[in-house]
Amino acid sequence: MTKILIVAEHAGGKLNAATAKCVSCASLISDADIDIAVFAADASDVATQAAALAGVKTVLKVEHAANAEPLAAVLAPQVAAVAANYTHVFGPSTTFGKDLMPRVAALLGVGQLSDIMAVESAYKFRRPVYAGNAIITVEAPQDKKLVATVRAASFQPAAAGGSAAIESASASAEIPTHTRFVSRSAPTTGRPDLQTAHRVVSGGRALGSADNFKIIFSLADKLKAGVGASRAAVDSGYAANELQVGQTGKIISPELYVAVGISGAIQHLTGIKDARTIVAINKDAEAPIFEVADIGLVGDLFKILPELEQALS
Repeated sequence: MTKILIVAEHAGGKLNAATAKCVSCASLISDADIDIAVFAADASDVATQAAALAGVKTVLKVEHAANAEPLAAVLAPQVAAVAANYTHVFGPSTTFGKDLMPRVAALLGVGQLSDIMAVESAYKFRRPVYAGNAIITVEAPQDKKLVATVRAASFQPAAAGGSAAIESASASAEIPTHTRFVSRSAPTTGRPDLQTAHRVVSGGRALGSADNFKIIFSLADKLKAGVGASRAAVDSGYAANELQVGQTGKIISPELYVAVGISGAIQHLTGIKDARTIVAINKDAEAPIFEVADIGLVGDLFKILPELEQALS
């Protein structure tokens, strides 16, 4: 029997949507029992949200004061202990999952499968390589525990309507003390988070300056959208690091992605390939971004964006 444990990602008492996408991935494996483990100081609220996801059998609450902050070094031995009776351990391919899951795999003595984007069977999956230029099929050994991260952008969140049982669980693992939480610093923009936003407007190097980049924020406000940036725009100092979209930034899958002044380097396209509708605005009609765009506007962004804003008003 295939028994899958999904490690929940959460913050501020709210379950991250990436967890629901992991459930969707796991649900594609035939006859799989799917459980979610919530590691927290108080897991009650998050566990209730996880239990409402369709396809989940049981939600395990692993409560410990040390789990108040999601420190990979602290969580990994607990995850490894809880996973003892499972055949698969899944986590999201987010900053949280990329930090945690390799440690879990190491503790379990297995390799990690990264960025599952499609399921063929319980041990056969597809994942992107070469910045998304190619897709490979990977078959994992069936006699070992499978630890993997799920490419959240490739799956829709599991539907609500589930009624999973909620149980308390204990992890018989020694919690390390060499890592401790000091502080958290994060920007508060008031805009939707990039990885969960339904709409995203991104700007590139063509904006020319940080001051000009403000028109991206203005259009995003009209669309009630998150704001992103190409690596070139970030490296040039036009936008903050946390706004970077692409292979070395955030992988996103919004309903609408508007690329303004972005040429479309392959590293950037890797981060947006799962967007439902891509709109490109660029004065260079030969820009690679137009090869993947559903709608393309060739012209001066400094003329087009004000006109768009006026139309939206």
